Amino acid sequence: MKYIEFGIGNRWIVRTETEFEDGTEMEQQGIIRPIHFHSLYLRIWIGKTVFVADLKEGCKKARKSRSKIKIVIGISSY
Repeated sequence: MKYIEFGIGNRWIVRTETEFEDGTEMEQQGIIRPIHFHSLYLRIWIGKTVFVADLKEGCKKARKSRSKIKIVIGISSY
């Protein structure tokens, strides 16, 4: 699955994060193609609390061990 994100709080303003089946991840600057649209999401991370509004999965709230500030709009892709 690929996640193309636009926003503040990541290493780059526009980045693509690729998750592999073995659980590893790779982060790259810019948009990596091809894009096969799966869903659109908004992620707001304040401190250790993350709010996610996703078109496919709905709204979620989660706790993380790291403390960050992020606001990103993303596209999930197959």
